[in-house]
Amino acid sequence: MCELLAISCRQPARLSLSLAALAARSTPGHSARDGWGVAYFQGNEVLAYRDAAPAADSPLVRQLAEEGPPTTLALSHIRHATRGARSLANTQPFVRELHGRSHVFAHNGDLPGLPPATSPASTLFRPQGDTDSESAFCALLTQLEPLWRHGAPSLQERLEVVHAFAAMLRPLGPANFLYTDGELLFAHGHRRLQADGRLAPPGLHWLQRRCAPENEALHASGLRVGGGYQQVVLLASVPLSDETWQPLAEGEVLAVAGGEVLARRGP
Repeated sequence: MCELLAISCRQPARLSLSLAALAARSTPGHSARDGWGVAYFQGNEVLAYRDAAPAADSPLVRQLAEEGPPTTLALSHIRHATRGARSLANTQPFVRELHGRSHVFAHNGDLPGLPPATSPASTLFRPQGDTDSESAFCALLTQLEPLWRHGAPSLQERLEVVHAFAAMLRPLGPANFLYTDGELLFAHGHRRLQADGRLAPPGLHWLQRRCAPENEALHASGLRVGGGYQQVVLLASVPLSDETWQPLAEGEVLAVAGGEVLARRGP
């Protein structure tokens, strides 16, 4: 299956963990050969890199691991295609503009039950590629759009929409996803193909750290940070270090900002 990775932190940090290392922990028998992408927030702007080639073969992946921009919010995805051609248009994370703000989405799973009617009728948000993941993102943006017409909605308003959207997706197939509007990061955990072949939870894990920048635990998690007290939330499809990662419950949604979990909603 695909692999998801996100970081939210108080102080800017460099996500030095290689995407190739993330791919190495993917489900046995599933190679991450179908593309990769990463989106770094720089204030309200998004610096996005995507490539339909394998992450393991990409010099850019290695360069970003060493020299990627420091950021307080980043989201990345490694693709194992289940629907749609191997192409740049089908490579995640997807980025869309909504009321002057960049929104970013990445999905892990397969939504064979996603009917064509779920794709939004609005011309504002139509898929550029042919993946179920992008259609789901367009549907989410269509639901969020009314909230943003008069400025940034509250955390609770956004959480309600994301939570309801996640509940709509779960009956259609595995629906782990990461979504951010640049201020708040939302994570939804569902089911994932496990090492023993079962399709079961957990589909996402999270890790929180609060420490001085020189703390080795942060570096073990794949971070290089600047000065000042740091707090970090990492989210990933599978644990990426020997630390105590917490699994998201099936159907659980987290809302994260500044390296802090602000809200949690069960199914």
